Amino acid sequence: MVKVVRIHKTGDPSVMKIEDVSIDRPASNEVVIRHTAIGLNYIDVYVRSGLYPLDSFPSVIGMEGAGIVEELGESVDDFAEGDRVAYPMSLGAYAEKRTIPASKLVKLPDNIDEQIAASIMLKGLTAHYLIFRTYKVQKGDPILVYAAAGGVGLIMCQWAKILGASVIGCVGSPEKATMAKAHGCEKIILYKEQDIAKKVMEFTDGKGVAVVYDSVGKDTFEASLNSLRPFGTLVTYGNASGPVAPFSPSILGPKGSLYVTRPTLATHIASRDLLLEGTSMLFDIVGAKAIKINYNQKFALTDVKKAHQDLENRLTTGSTILFP
Repeated sequence: MVKVVRIHKTGDPSVMKIEDVSIDRPASNEVVIRHTAIGLNYIDVYVRSGLYPLDSFPSVIGMEGAGIVEELGESVDDFAEGDRVAYPMSLGAYAEKRTIPASKLVKLPDNIDEQIAASIMLKGLTAHYLIFRTYKVQKGDPILVYAAAGGVGLIMCQWAKILGASVIGCVGSPEKATMAKAHGCEKIILYKEQDIAKKVMEFTDGKGVAVVYDSVGKDTFEASLNSLRPFGTLVTYGNASGPVAPFSPSILGPKGSLYVTRPTLATHIASRDLLLEGTSMLFDIVGAKAIKINYNQKFALTDVKKAHQDLENRLTTGSTILFP
């Protein structure tokens, strides 16, 4: 028996239950891994709350983890018992152990430990596809990053600065502003006190930014559009304040022939080639210490309710790790 976090219905953090369950023996092309670190992500909140519906209950939640391969199913040739591995976007991470398709896993290089891996697989690959695929950041581009002191934000701001972008970070407190500035942001907007679009125009001499990376959703959609330069791109990739309401595409023309896109990490790792391309670039830059990874909060898996509460109340910075 292994301890897992399951939900039998959707709702607030109280619906998460610590339970003892048996796990399946690995079938063909599957492995059993023992988690040593589990990543906490806002998508976990979306799943737990019901914003992203589940197919059935009870369900083990969590989407990101790292650990050690303990058992191999038939036809698994790319991994061996004892390998250190990690994965993003595979429901069932809140568990001491789990059975998982081998195709979901990547081996960890020697210079990436499991705690770092659990901090970057989902968040770092999200940063990767946002700045290299969704809108390819160019040297000199002014960009706006929401939640700049969060797990994705801190990685994205550093990476974009390396690419030569001028990074404006949007944060909720002076403390988070200090952290964002230390990780690549040249300018800061305190969204609780300042008008986002107005500050963007002030920082860009009235021109606007090339791209807005908006993880907030409903509450910031209009401000994001109003922060863009002509032909600019709004990348809405999160729903921290709720989903964006339906809108007419006709509003994009008068605002400067703008582009709006809604990407997902699932699409960008849908094939093995895409997954390996992203992780290769991510491991290279993190392993070289060109990007600093911050896992600033650590919780026992049994304290997962408190972890979710802190995340939703915007009390966290950087990444948060759960330890089985």
